Amino acid sequence: MSRNVLLVTHSGRHEAISALHAAVPALKGLGFVVYAADLPEPLCGELGIEMFNASGHGTRIRIEDFEIVIVLGGDGTILRAAELVFGSDVPVVGINLGHVGFLAESERDDLDAALRRIAARDYEVEERRILQVTVYRPGFAEPVRDWALNEAAVEKSEAARMIEVAIWVDDRPVSSFGCDAVITATATGSTAHAFSAGGPVVWPDVAAKVVVPVAAHALFARPLVVGPGSNVFIDVLPVSAIAGVLITDGRRQTALPPGSRVELLTSPNPIVFARLNTSTFTDRLVSKFRLPVVGFRDGSPRDPMASADLHARVDGSEQR
Repeated sequence: MSRNVLLVTHSGRHEAISALHAAVPALKGLGFVVYAADLPEPLCGELGIEMFNASGHGTRIRIEDFEIVIVLGGDGTILRAAELVFGSDVPVVGINLGHVGFLAESERDDLDAALRRIAARDYEVEERRILQVTVYRPGFAEPVRDWALNEAAVEKSEAARMIEVAIWVDDRPVSSFGCDAVITATATGSTAHAFSAGGPVVWPDVAAKVVVPVAAHALFARPLVVGPGSNVFIDVLPVSAIAGVLITDGRRQTALPPGSRVELLTSPNPIVFARLNTSTFTDRLVSKFRLPVVGFRDGSPRDPMASADLHARVDGSEQR
């Protein structure tokens, strides 16, 4: 039985094309049949790989037929890969070509070693919870159904004005105010848009949703951490002078006229990631955000684990 692997990358970036030219022959040499998504047909022909069409047109292979999806890129490209595997249990693994690469498991310099470990199935799988999103809009008979790995943001549609919203949790009202946006994030997405807006960092094994108002004109507009069994509703109030827009994972948009309601639940269907790293989330947080773990008073580490080589240990020696 053939071992199929799907490559996902950004064809408009030089470093991505360079990584492709290194990864494709290596994967073929390791016994994989290589497919690619979102690449121009001439490039696929040059590399000697098959094209994968997520819609199913012009291809005989389904997403469930892949052993793994390998992402060559940053977190944005990983979110694209998540769209492709959504609804399946095919794992995603990221080789970081971007800046932070919080979701990635390896760096470009470790590409060969990462591919060998993937071929040997020398990785663990980790499930990441996602948001189940349903949008109810006045005048529409059917709701819009969506999902998000990182976050779902209800944002204003006009730059110069605020959107009027109300937040409900467990079918009870919590607060209402004018604001620029309300972000609801998963634990995975807590280090992304929600973090930039002042939300807390949530460890990935915490089954929580984070609700973060952005530039709210209110006395109480603090971030909320909500349990997995709780529902969250964001209403665009009928009195709002402007409409809103729902943006999921920075990729998909839904118009929200006044009177709309966005329901956010913890989905029972996760996205599966392949883990190559043995480092803890704490180490990754320190490394990716380059947190100052050395004390400023005496120049010594605050604890025995916060040594000067922490970043090197997280980025390097964790790769076997």
